[in-house]
Amino acid sequence: MHQLAESIETAGALAGVDVPEQEFVRLLGYPRGWVLKGRVRELADWARDWYTKHGKPWFYARQAESLEFERVAARGDTIRIDGVEFNSKRLRSTFEQAGAHGAVLVAVGAGPEAEEEARRRWSEEKPDEYFFLEMFASAVVEQLTTFAGARLCDWAEQRGMAVLPHSSPGYPDWDVAEQPQLLKLIRRTRIEQFPSRVDVFDSGMLNPKKTQLAVFGITRHRERLQKLTSLVPCESCSFGPCQYRRALYRRAPRTTAEPLPARSTVLDADARYTVNLKALQRWTEERLAMQPGSDGSIDITFRYDGTTCTNMGRPLAYIYNVKLGPREDQYPILEQRCSPAKDDTGHESMCKYLEDPDGLTATIESEKPLNGQRLNAVLEWRREPNAAGCYCDPLSRHHKWGLVLETIHYALLKMELSGEKI
Repeated sequence: MHQLAESIETAGALAGVDVPEQEFVRLLGYPRGWVLKGRVRELADWARDWYTKHGKPWFYARQAESLEFERVAARGDTIRIDGVEFNSKRLRSTFEQAGAHGAVLVAVGAGPEAEEEARRRWSEEKPDEYFFLEMFASAVVEQLTTFAGARLCDWAEQRGMAVLPHSSPGYPDWDVAEQPQLLKLIRRTRIEQFPSRVDVFDSGMLNPKKTQLAVFGITRHRERLQKLTSLVPCESCSFGPCQYRRALYRRAPRTTAEPLPARSTVLDADARYTVNLKALQRWTEERLAMQPGSDGSIDITFRYDGTTCTNMGRPLAYIYNVKLGPREDQYPILEQRCSPAKDDTGHESMCKYLEDPDGLTATIESEKPLNGQRLNAVLEWRREPNAAGCYCDPLSRHHKWGLVLETIHYALLKMELSGEKI
């Protein structure tokens, strides 16, 4: 068991949150470098201005008093923080590899104001205002988590330590059902008062929904982070002005002046994706699984997690199955299927599903964009960006298929350029 002498607890409300334009644009569903114009520009500016005037973002962070994972090794992926057990393979593995000796529990929120205003706009039949305000509040939560990580880096740096990338219930290998016990643990404040009321539903969804709980690991073994590049938080952290950055972004956007390594590939080595490379890298690591066949084919699975646009944004998950032909045939798309994850019930709350469950299910499963074409075709597929998390609209479904196929293209191209095998 690791018990700590040094300690941190901090909490408070923020006067404002500076959401970078590119992050807001990304959450709206537009590709990297997209410039907002016209009505979209007006709505984006309105959402930002409304939140600046009325939003009340907050944060809380507390160092756990104890961390234990050696003694519970026989229990698989269990990790114990302040005596509370959590089961997360990814969290435990990260802590073990980095030699973590402590953890910081973090909660951030955009406040209930934006959600209440968004619901009011929806009831007034103003879906555009609803959507843009929802997305801006989501961007605020992301920025707050980044801000919390930056402050922890500052604190740790002064003590000869390093902070690990955060993890949260609902992330890969951490069941969202453990959200209630994490919230209860974080609420065990020492001196500071918890800044805001937060509740949790049986599903694991937080209320207000624009809230995030996270666990950051702490290690004194900073040299390990240089050897285990997947644990270097700087390579995935988006806090650009941080003075403690030890490494560049793992996948910074490539310019035309940066040619890829010369290596034979059947995929377009100068691929230009609609999704930023950082997101493609993360999805490759966390959402994508590939299994080669004896005939040279590849069976691929991709998990998409989103939320419904109504019913308070219930979480939903769909599984995409894709079968590609052999490399020598330039990876033709042979089979495609999209269906709800076995453990998912959130899709049943989509408005179109409520109207016609069999019809929507059949439509989703029948759509097979680019089927029969080579994988490179996704680079030329012109589709409208659509950030809706649900599957009611065909534009939204095409948008998600585009994300899936671009991630597959990115993953295979990366393997070809590096000489890796599946």
